[in-house]
Amino acid sequence: MKKALVTGAAGFIGSHLVERLLRDGVEVRAIDNFSSGNRRNLREAGKAAVREDQLVFAEADVAGFPELRDWMSGVDYVFHLAALADIVPSVQRPIDYHRSNVETTVRLLEAARSASTMPRFIYAASSSCYGLTTTIPTPESAEISPQYPYALTKRIAEEYVLHWSTLYGLPALSLRFFNVYGPRARTAGTYGAVFGVFLAQKLAGQPMTIVGTGEQSRDFVFVTDVVEALIKAAESSKSGTVYNVGTSKPQTINRLCELLGGDTVNIPKRPGEPDCTCADITRITRELDWKPQVTFEDGVAQMLQQISAWKTAPVWTPTKIADATTDWFKFLGQNPSDESLPVGQSTGQADQSDKIEPRTTKTV
Repeated sequence: MKKALVTGAAGFIGSHLVERLLRDGVEVRAIDNFSSGNRRNLREAGKAAVREDQLVFAEADVAGFPELRDWMSGVDYVFHLAALADIVPSVQRPIDYHRSNVETTVRLLEAARSASTMPRFIYAASSSCYGLTTTIPTPESAEISPQYPYALTKRIAEEYVLHWSTLYGLPALSLRFFNVYGPRARTAGTYGAVFGVFLAQKLAGQPMTIVGTGEQSRDFVFVTDVVEALIKAAESSKSGTVYNVGTSKPQTINRLCELLGGDTVNIPKRPGEPDCTCADITRITRELDWKPQVTFEDGVAQMLQQISAWKTAPVWTPTKIADATTDWFKFLGQNPSDESLPVGQSTGQADQSDKIEPRTTKTV
């Protein structure tokens, strides 16, 4: 039986990956500190286990997990998904982001390098490294121009992954995710991604807050397609390179609202955000034989089927969004007038990793 170590295992993408690995008969060693993931995700994923001890879990911050080297022993694959995300908190707490996204990655790389047999190392990177690119579709060779600490720290960590591959021969790949959506997306905490915001507003009978004109477009890629890309990367013989994971078919926010149905309200455009994100997926299609399978229409329909998951999620009004994104406008662009109501899509909850002590290993 193959063995995999998954960080961020209770998160949105991580829990879907764990579920897929279990279905494939892989033994999974899972780590999460629940700073953004939750136990419900892991319980759902754990139902796919074919035997009781197939999934073993540790509640811990990866950077402070004393058993990390032991857990790395005999592992075939490492999937590193744990990270602090979102724009505004990274602007407010850059040191926390450097520690979580960069230092933790280096520690994990060193543990993998020190293993008796080095595992394949798959890193979850971010397309935010491209910044305000005008190269559409955007290839992996496009200029790197991170606009805020989250994007910067994810990019620096990617550089470490590629360096460890070149210098030490660690078989590693980096996958740059575009706009991932699907069931189990985060519902708690502060201001989140556009799908969660809109679904909570729809459930509450509130208008969906469209930033700017709504004609900005995003390369939305469904979570099961992202998991398939991770699996393809792990099973390949490629090393030391980067792959975009998207659809190359960007969708406007107005189209999303049309599919969700409901009232809308337009609020001012935010600085530091591209008008379009669109992945050039030529490389991953050619080299890993991967391409997305879920259409945007089908993906949105699945989200609507799961809309009850957002019944306790925060409902964001323009005024609340303005308060939550003050630092976004302060550091990324000119503050709007008092009459304007700025809106953000990516603030996050405070990092709790410093408060979580590693616990004893337990089976889910």
